Amino acid sequence: MKTATIASLPLCIALMCMASHAQDTRKVSEPVIPPACVVLNATLHAMNGELREEDESKLDTQRIQQALDHCEAGKSVVLRGDASHEAFLSGPLELRENVALVVERGVTLYASRDPKLYDIEPGGCGVSGPEVRGCKPLLSVKNAKNVAVMGDGAIDGRGGSQVMGKPYTWWQQSRAAQPKDLRYSAPRLIVASHADGLVLYRIHLHNSPNFHVTVAQTDGFTAWGVHILTPTVRGTDARNTDGIDPSTSQNILVTKSWINDGDDNIAIKASVHRMSVIDNHFYSGHGMSIGSEARDEADILVDTLTMDHTTTGIRIKSNVQKGGDVRGVTYRNICMRDVPAPISISPFYTGKSRDDLNGNGMKGTMYPDYKGILLQNVVSTTPGDVQIAGINADHVTELTLDGVVVRGVKPEQIKARYTKVSVGPMGTNLSFSGEGVEMLGKPVAYKSTASCENVFLPYRE
Repeated sequence: MKTATIASLPLCIALMCMASHAQDTRKVSEPVIPPACVVLNATLHAMNGELREEDESKLDTQRIQQALDHCEAGKSVVLRGDASHEAFLSGPLELRENVALVVERGVTLYASRDPKLYDIEPGGCGVSGPEVRGCKPLLSVKNAKNVAVMGDGAIDGRGGSQVMGKPYTWWQQSRAAQPKDLRYSAPRLIVASHADGLVLYRIHLHNSPNFHVTVAQTDGFTAWGVHILTPTVRGTDARNTDGIDPSTSQNILVTKSWINDGDDNIAIKASVHRMSVIDNHFYSGHGMSIGSEARDEADILVDTLTMDHTTTGIRIKSNVQKGGDVRGVTYRNICMRDVPAPISISPFYTGKSRDDLNGNGMKGTMYPDYKGILLQNVVSTTPGDVQIAGINADHVTELTLDGVVVRGVKPEQIKARYTKVSVGPMGTNLSFSGEGVEMLGKPVAYKSTASCENVFLPYRE
């Protein structure tokens, strides 16, 4: 097949076959960084990931935005450094149609710590309370097609640095709001809506104050070779820093990416159709999640994934206030290690890491209903909890386990309620019983063809 040119596809995404059985209906090959329309040179220097206090007012926002606004379609704005200058500092930027922002290797685009720059309403960013209006993201894509963020450099949201004029960091604000479930406002790193053809390629995303990437109302989104590392300082508490969260979108591919964060590594939100998550590595985080807004998801494939020390592995989470139909989800060739809850499928989500299968007392009419869930060649090399539930006899969770094993699991770690489990020909070592539980086929000797030897790799920068 002939490779597409810049003229036919401004950001050089050739339409070629990537993987069989993918749910994304596109045929996507590795993106190519387009030529530069302008190269911007760094003027700041960071020591150990920190800018000097006297440099905090030296914003690059205007010159980057002007370059984006005037760049020719099909080209890129390149951020470049040298031996003594490798840092840019910016407030919110709006990316433009058919233009890529390229951060070159060794360069970091730092987010300003000034909350006023992110205000949607005056004084509204960096505060907690019932009337919080939110913050602008660092990078936004609105009603713009074929936008890309590329390069081997980094974008650092500085979530662990003190907010200007406040006695706390963004993450400390988030944690302080948690006990009373207060709303709080903190910028996200990348927010896209109506952004068909969006591409993230090889970019490193660090220390977002809140979610790293959210995408909505978009047909065609590719994240290829993305590296998310939050926090970059080990041991720092980085609450509510999801990796990649798509919603109300279709034709999505996340591949060859490395995600280490402080919340869901990937969280698929409401109304996502035809999404493929292929050949990725997850580390700290809450695993491969659907929810909590789990309704109208369909045709989702997760294939070839390692999860190493995530709190949860395969998770579908919702409740009667956020739930609905989830249909046609396949998890295949999954390897987990030191995951406390390898499988958790529940309609009783309350925001905690574990759900009580006896219910949560919530009132509502948006009943979670999970059907057509397939787990095939799924291995947890260490023991952990397995829980699968439907909400009642009218909304039974239905799934097939085919070559699924949790090594060393104890009977008391396996819990189920209102669940119909079919056992595939490769078997499972999991046996379910309980109220409203039906098991079609008995557990048999594990015969999966999946191999989890030598697949757990160190996080790759």
